[in-house]
Amino acid sequence: MSKQRRLSKIFAKDGKSVTLALDGYFFSTKTAGIDNTIKRMPELAANGLDCALITYGMARNYADAFNDVSIVLRVDSTVNVYDNSVPDTQQVFGAEEALKMGADGMVCMTFPGAFNEEKTHAMTARLVKEAEQWNMPFIVESLPYGYAVTSPESNEAKVIADSARIAVELGADIIKTRFSGTPDDYLIVEASMVPVLALGGPKTDTLSYFKFVEHCMKMGAKGVAVGRNITQDPKPVAMVAGLNAIIHLGASPEEAFALYQNKN
Repeated sequence: MSKQRRLSKIFAKDGKSVTLALDGYFFSTKTAGIDNTIKRMPELAANGLDCALITYGMARNYADAFNDVSIVLRVDSTVNVYDNSVPDTQQVFGAEEALKMGADGMVCMTFPGAFNEEKTHAMTARLVKEAEQWNMPFIVESLPYGYAVTSPESNEAKVIADSARIAVELGADIIKTRFSGTPDDYLIVEASMVPVLALGGPKTDTLSYFKFVEHCMKMGAKGVAVGRNITQDPKPVAMVAGLNAIIHLGASPEEAFALYQNKN
């Protein structure tokens, strides 16, 4: 299968994507809502979900749940699941496992500026070679100074942009990264040269979150990759419907919020 064909599954015909990050079990014990959300995948797909980032175990144990959405295999994990800062990562799977499960891509993290920069860059480069061999899209979650926002610099648009560009130079087909919420976020997209998916963003009230998503789209993002803001929302289907309205239909945050309120 060609890489372009696989990319067309991750992104809708308009080149944008509502992606659900379900890979939290690889990085934290704060996983409330993930399994219940997976059980509602047909509803999520019907309301605009395009893609899900999943673990190997999910592909095996919930195979039928993902029939209507694209799936991307998370191929790295934390080295200490009880430390929610994700102190370091390791490769646990690769292209062979992704191909066996019928995944449309792979995703891993890299941490420019962190103590483990060399290690994560080497892992990314190795996985890029595997992905290229099989025409598989590769998403790089490039996060400056590490997984968590620990300093003003780690959430600064220019720094995030530099981090994204490093991942592109390593061979990323898609960038997944944080947005600062400032007008300088256009720098992230400008530096990336490939589609950018904005990380889930702040945990806040729903209307404020929709405003953040609109900001990311105006800055040039091609969509979002959202975890807890969907899985831990009391109405995950309504949240996906609201995100779909903003990302694919061009709705305002207020219109998306009205849709959210009126949907179960």
